[in-house]
Amino acid sequence: MKIYIDTFGCTFNQADSQIMAGLLKNNDWTLTDSPADADVIIMNTCYVKHPTEQKVINNIQKMKKHFPEIKLIITGCMVEIDPTKLERAAPDASWIGPHRIQSIPSIVRSVLEGEIVRSTGYSNESKVCLPKIRSNPLIHIIQICEGCDGACTYCCTRFARGPLQSYPSTMIKKEAEQAVAEGCREIQLTAQDSAAYGKDTGESLSSLMNKIADIDGEFRIRVGMMHPKSMIGDVEGIINAFKRDKLYKFLHIPIQSGSNIVLNEMNRCHTVEEFKSIISRFKEEIPEISISTDIIVGYPTEDDKAFSDTINLINEIKPDLLHISKYMHRPGTTSSNLEEIGYETMKKRSKELTNLKSEISLEKNLELVGTKQHVLVTGKGSKGGYVGRTDSYKTVIIESAEIGTFLDVIITDAKSTYLMGSINQ
Repeated sequence: MKIYIDTFGCTFNQADSQIMAGLLKNNDWTLTDSPADADVIIMNTCYVKHPTEQKVINNIQKMKKHFPEIKLIITGCMVEIDPTKLERAAPDASWIGPHRIQSIPSIVRSVLEGEIVRSTGYSNESKVCLPKIRSNPLIHIIQICEGCDGACTYCCTRFARGPLQSYPSTMIKKEAEQAVAEGCREIQLTAQDSAAYGKDTGESLSSLMNKIADIDGEFRIRVGMMHPKSMIGDVEGIINAFKRDKLYKFLHIPIQSGSNIVLNEMNRCHTVEEFKSIISRFKEEIPEISISTDIIVGYPTEDDKAFSDTINLINEIKPDLLHISKYMHRPGTTSSNLEEIGYETMKKRSKELTNLKSEISLEKNLELVGTKQHVLVTGKGSKGGYVGRTDSYKTVIIESAEIGTFLDVIITDAKSTYLMGSINQ
């Protein structure tokens, strides 16, 4: 019997799919890269944004149309967030909530016997040290906690992932040690809010980072997104952990708006000044740090002044990466009771911010032309060459390299989204 897994969304969702693949393989199921060859299709959904929701629903309809005889199992955030729409889209499908993926082998057996299974709700089961099938054999994703302790007005993901549940650092380190022993060169620590790690158990992200950095071997650690409010009590500890050689000098810290008024209405629980203070401390202590942040354009209460504040903030901090989302109502959120901003205003603001993003990214990357960078080669490029990551997690395209090696590379050119380099002889 063959299983096809289709995954949408974030690194955390990718890890869920890798766990399901590992559990199924350990139960003697065969995984296939083609839905046409499958007996069961598992679709792991994301629901964070409206465009992704549409992609998910379109893909459900496509699978039902082209493979009507194949059993369909829907997993991921859509299951918990919008069961009404899911019932309309896939009434004959089985569902598994994000907290129930450990049951995937028994659920697949039941589905193949003709049952429709609906397994939902929260669970305290840990997702650490479960078998995984990595999409890239060099990169291992570890979920350090699930859920969050926030209540942002626009976010529906928290309805799917639930309250904060941190996993034991001893188990996380054990999984990382095993991955390194198996040849992994990059460990990705992921969560809905990495900085919230341990707030429910008495541990801390900085302590966890140090424990993983203590593991013997030549590898890099990428820490996932950190909410500013969760960092405030441990900024210096996190900075000191980032100084360790094995840590990518890469900070993903979403701000969402440059206006304190809008941040308050979003219930972000931090100010622009606190965000800037964190950025400032990182740049003082780790000058080479790459900064990534997120902006929601067109939150319902964002007026021209608030958007101008956002533009000014981005011009001031000059992030290396900027993720831009156009605001749209999400199911069950507080902000969905507000009136959305007009399409033309949204389009104009998004275009202005996107243009600024490209200008800053290119400016930052051009500063690296002619420099020598230490690069981990992680795979082949989609358009040729090889893809690597600098110590600051910048993407570098190299014409010729051996995957899995660390190289000294001279940066020869720069685009807004990547660097080009040649091996330093």
